[in-house]
Amino acid sequence: MRIDRATAADVEAISELLGEIEAYYGGDPAPGDIDQVRQALFGDPPAASVLLARGDDGDVFGMASYTRLWPATGADTSLYLKELFVRERARRQGVAAALMERLKEEAAVLGCSRLEWTADQDNPPALRFYEALGMQQHTGKTFYRLGL
Repeated sequence: MRIDRATAADVEAISELLGEIEAYYGGDPAPGDIDQVRQALFGDPPAASVLLARGDDGDVFGMASYTRLWPATGADTSLYLKELFVRERARRQGVAAALMERLKEEAAVLGCSRLEWTADQDNPPALRFYEALGMQQHTGKTFYRLGL
């Protein structure tokens, strides 16, 4: 397995993964809008970055999408993991752990002081995964969302 930064050639694969993510959470399994994915990841400026986990044959096992947030502590920057997803056929094979390790490396290269993310309380497999990595829930913040 290898983990690479996504390129514009990966837009279709990322679109398919977005549909699988929606289905995982009970939504419409239709792939994401390819033009919207292309603009978000490769527009000027890009809204986010994606790491893809692939098999030796190029088959995509999963993804991690992230962005930088500022300020973190003082004037520091943090790396924010928005989505970590592994296709069902590749789960429990170390893909998610490898993506998390690569995210830590990306954060260091980008000069970030920390890696942050949220997890849905109604997603016990994700919560168990993060706990298995030695992560503890940070209860100091409350999450809000405003739809536009």
